[in-house]
Amino acid sequence: MTEEKRVAVVTGGERGIGRGITDRLLADGYCVVIANRNKADGQQAVAELNAAGYEGKVVAVAGDVSEKASHEKFVQTAVETFGRLDTYINNAGIAQIQLLQDETKEDMDEIFQTNVYSVLFGIQAATAQFRKQADGDKIRKIINASSIAGHVAFDMLGAYSATKFAIRGLTQAAAKELGRDKITVNAYCPGIVGTDMWDYIDEKMVEAWGGEKGQYLKKYSGLITMGKVETPAEVAGYVSYLASHDADYMTGQAVQIDGGIQFI
Repeated sequence: MTEEKRVAVVTGGERGIGRGITDRLLADGYCVVIANRNKADGQQAVAELNAAGYEGKVVAVAGDVSEKASHEKFVQTAVETFGRLDTYINNAGIAQIQLLQDETKEDMDEIFQTNVYSVLFGIQAATAQFRKQADGDKIRKIINASSIAGHVAFDMLGAYSATKFAIRGLTQAAAKELGRDKITVNAYCPGIVGTDMWDYIDEKMVEAWGGEKGQYLKKYSGLITMGKVETPAEVAGYVSYLASHDADYMTGQAVQIDGGIQFI
């Protein structure tokens, strides 16, 4: 029996949660295109993964996720390098930590372009390729990064929360529109993950409210039922499920993978 070839694009796949997803999909047998803004960081990730035994299974391509043309380039790289596309993961995003009263139009434009427009453009680029492929009854996947902040908004994270709510909306609408094309669209909603982003959140909260480094990470981590901060690998475990055939009948969902912070 010939091994099935599956190919994924992971935006922001060189670090943090994205790197956890890249590592897991490679272990699952996927070929992966790491799509990120910084060319050097992407190349470094590929070098590390080649050394880990995945040579020929992973490439990097640089681009700005807030631009539609970049997503088209990411898809083109997947097709030219590996021959097809099966799964597109809109993982890349940024955080902003400030009061809503202090938000400017420029601030809102930046975070919506990076977090929301990028998801829309990723959906469009992936869908265009999926429709070109003669895949019969095979289910193709689009997987988007939302957040627990996309279910319940957080103070000081108002703009960020708004983008993650918007991603849930795009996920549901796309699932309804694309089901007839045998494309599923789902989202994953991490909680407090031990990455650079939460270091940044903690730092900005110290600046705004006072206290010491690590204070707010510790405060919010205290809400986790499982008693520990989440790892990128734990998020990736759920994304692996969404990218697998086991999730072929699941679409339009945005599940919280947070160790039990919110129960909704």
